[in-house]
Amino acid sequence: MSKDFYKNNRSKGLGVPFEDDLKARLKDPEFKKAWGEPTGDVYLDTAFEIIKARTENKLSQSQLAKKVGTSQQAIARLESPSYKGRSLSTLEKVAEALGKKLEIRFN
Repeated sequence: MSKDFYKNNRSKGLGVPFEDDLKARLKDPEFKKAWGEPTGDVYLDTAFEIIKARTENKLSQSQLAKKVGTSQQAIARLESPSYKGRSLSTLEKVAEALGKKLEIRFN
């Protein structure tokens, strides 16, 4: 893809990297509050927690994948709220790579 393609899409608000979009949205107090609160949907909340931890660690999906020993596509799936195939062992590896501890609770 050419630089003009990316420049043209960015000027239209298309093709903005997730991290850049998130950074801009977090300036909105309402969005920031909602971003930090669990939704009650275990799949959505798990995806958001992985994204938050990855961005806090300033890692791309590819960089996290390398630390976990998997592919960028696998990390993208884990960050997808509609993906329901997460295993505990994979989540443990991701948590460890992000300097976190995996916790599971029944409320």
